[in-house]
Amino acid sequence: MDVSCQHCQTRFKIPDDKVPQGKAFSLNCPKCKQKFTVEFQAGDASGPSHGDRTLFDEISSSGYDASERPFDFIEEGAQTAIICENDPEYRLKIQAALKGMGFYVNEASSARDVLKQMRFHAFDMVVINERFDTPDPDRNSVLRYLERLSMSSRRNIFVALISDRFRTMDNMAAYHKSANVVVNVSNLDELGKILQRGISDNAAFYRVFREAAVRAGRG
Repeated sequence: MDVSCQHCQTRFKIPDDKVPQGKAFSLNCPKCKQKFTVEFQAGDASGPSHGDRTLFDEISSSGYDASERPFDFIEEGAQTAIICENDPEYRLKIQAALKGMGFYVNEASSARDVLKQMRFHAFDMVVINERFDTPDPDRNSVLRYLERLSMSSRRNIFVALISDRFRTMDNMAAYHKSANVVVNVSNLDELGKILQRGISDNAAFYRVFREAAVRAGRG
């Protein structure tokens, strides 16, 4: 089972046979030594669902196809974003906000499409509705893929989660969904401002993180 410390964000694995089945449990982080609670959800102990594993395996084993590259050419230093949204009205609002922020934008038609594009391009921004290409917002294949990325890769991707369940800027919900910021669908007209604030907060957090790593001799 993959878990993440709620205090220092360190991610590590726990052997499946050590995980209590069907209930939450507490443990001490091996790095910062702080105690935190792991909430149990069906399917957690066995990792990705069968459907996720099939999709991940299919994408990882497929050959190179130039048509799957999201951008043929972009200028050096340009930022790119991918939109994962089924609703055409929401998609237009997201696209307008991202282009207004100077992003090169591409849209995805399915989870499979997103993962194929991510094979050949490291997006700076992923804006994803938690219900994108899934009837169950808690079984979103793209979010599960992002959760599996190494911390060094994941920290370079800003993930904005579009939700009709959580309030905008709900930091606890963002943490549990492995996103950088949550945006409620009722606030999509203010998406540009919300993303700017989220990006600024994220930059400040990692500035402190990097400075701490340097002081600890890991920078």
